[in-house]
Amino acid sequence: MKSSDTMHLETRVPLKEMMRHNPTTIDYNTTVAEAASTMCRADVGSCIVLENGLPIGIATEQDINCKVVAHDRRPSEVQISEIMSTPLITISAERTVSEAAQMMVRHRVRRLPVVDENYRVIGIVTVRDLLTVANEINEIMTDLVLINRDDGYEGGVCERCGIVASDLVRTDSQLLCTHCRVEEHLG
Repeated sequence: MKSSDTMHLETRVPLKEMMRHNPTTIDYNTTVAEAASTMCRADVGSCIVLENGLPIGIATEQDINCKVVAHDRRPSEVQISEIMSTPLITISAERTVSEAAQMMVRHRVRRLPVVDENYRVIGIVTVRDLLTVANEINEIMTDLVLINRDDGYEGGVCERCGIVASDLVRTDSQLLCTHCRVEEHLG
């Protein structure tokens, strides 16, 4: 706990617990038309490009739209290897959800293929997957706060800044931490 009696929740959920298994993959010799067809059948917005079974890139709907359609190129005449995004940023299944989010921000990517110790693709995690986990954690925290509030517990999640605090006080129909109460008073 910090000196202000607040704490930030930190999750250590391993990616292998929440990644999507068997992501859509295609061979690097595949045409854009074949890749688009594969993505449509799988109802996904990307596919991991493999060479000799190992990941070398990723092709997304945006790659197809911006590098093929926007330039009036024929998808059946363009190899996916020409338009795929590289270098491919991957992550180990042993890493955490938090580490995946940090990697996505640092590398400005929305999808991370998950690889095993032999660099074989075993899953994928997307920004949407991470947001789903974050929302579930928020719902659990809200439920815990409500349960504990009935027992006279004064801790929970500040309704203004979202941090967990043990010193919440109801101010103008909101439960606020010390920091937000001070801002409210000064504002």
